[in-house]
Amino acid sequence: MTTEAIAGPSKSTPGLLSRAFAGRSGPLAVVCLAIFVLWYLGTVWLNAPLLIDRYEREGQDWSITGLAGDAMAMERPILPAPHQVVEELNKSILQRSVTSKRSLIYHAWVTLSSTLLGFAMGTLLGIVLAVGIVHVNTLDRSLLPWVIASQTIPILAIAPMVIVVLGNIGFTGLVPKALISMYLCFFPVTIGMVKGLRSPDPLQMDLMRTYSASKVQVFWQLRWPSSVPFLFASLKVAIAISLVGAIVGELPTGAQAGIGARLLVGSYYGQTVQIWAALLTAAAMAGMLVAAMGGIERLVLRRSGARP
Repeated sequence: MTTEAIAGPSKSTPGLLSRAFAGRSGPLAVVCLAIFVLWYLGTVWLNAPLLIDRYEREGQDWSITGLAGDAMAMERPILPAPHQVVEELNKSILQRSVTSKRSLIYHAWVTLSSTLLGFAMGTLLGIVLAVGIVHVNTLDRSLLPWVIASQTIPILAIAPMVIVVLGNIGFTGLVPKALISMYLCFFPVTIGMVKGLRSPDPLQMDLMRTYSASKVQVFWQLRWPSSVPFLFASLKVAIAISLVGAIVGELPTGAQAGIGARLLVGSYYGQTVQIWAALLTAAAMAGMLVAAMGGIERLVLRRSGARP
């Protein structure tokens, strides 16, 4: 009798389903499928009352399957079906020139430009404030509470005032939207950098003092390297919220271009499919910006000798 027969059958290799769910692709596919199923069910549920009312007024007979098909093909639905949004994205992105004012790429670029400018200004402001708060006790006690309190004011209340004030002194277009983005994104950068600059171990600080290191040397050789992971964690939040600020900044101005302008036009004329297409475009932009920031983080950490 062979050894294999005595030991019994060997363990079977994991099945395809087990291997799929062992990684990220399987769970992600299940979640996406569940979202699509719920989305289609929600489309039928929300649009059905309008169709039933129309059927009754016209004296038309209807069935469940016919109702479901019509609910997912309405021209101006309460909730558009996923395939309707995909068709709108295809028409607005792939079938339009990028310079056309009906192209979502054109509107996305307008919003992206103010997003990046506001993000750059907010990042610079946040870092400067954090350095001042960490190194100056007066700023720590007086400025930090105001930085936190500034975020309790709704951005929808501030945006119109910013637009009006800057418009009266000659600043229109990109700058007001960028300032609104800066207002939103400087806060996470400030808080994250304060935490990062204060993250070095007290023993490390004592060692730097033992070597008679100046404050500048302590900052560049200890505090700044220790704060880099905190900085990038904050930047990922800041760049996403900066995009929100740019879109919000386009709403009170009645802008003619930008994702916010597409949302306004869609709401004015009841084009819910256009609204959802613009929302998904904004979500895709936010995902790409956060992913790009993650790539920059990995590059910086690799060059600084950190572990992957």
